[in-house]
Amino acid sequence: MSDEEKKSGFFDGIKSFLYGMAGHDIACFALKTRGSMEQLFILITMGDLLGIPILPPYYSLRLVPYVVPQISTWKRRMLRERDLADAFA
Repeated sequence: MSDEEKKSGFFDGIKSFLYGMAGHDIACFALKTRGSMEQLFILITMGDLLGIPILPPYYSLRLVPYVVPQISTWKRRMLRERDLADAFA
């Protein structure tokens, strides 16, 4: 190994270590926030599927092409039976 390869490996190790210390929590929080925002968006637009009319049907129908790929998983997640352990997760 040359000196440049050793330096590169060392800096990659430091970069991974710093990401693990600081960036990993931020990335996990951003993914959880995105998931909850998507769930809320689908609830507002497609709430009629669960019997919760929030938006008039005209606006919901205009947003259907953006929501269709996620409807089946969203319905499963919303109608899933929850227990006390889910509150702590």
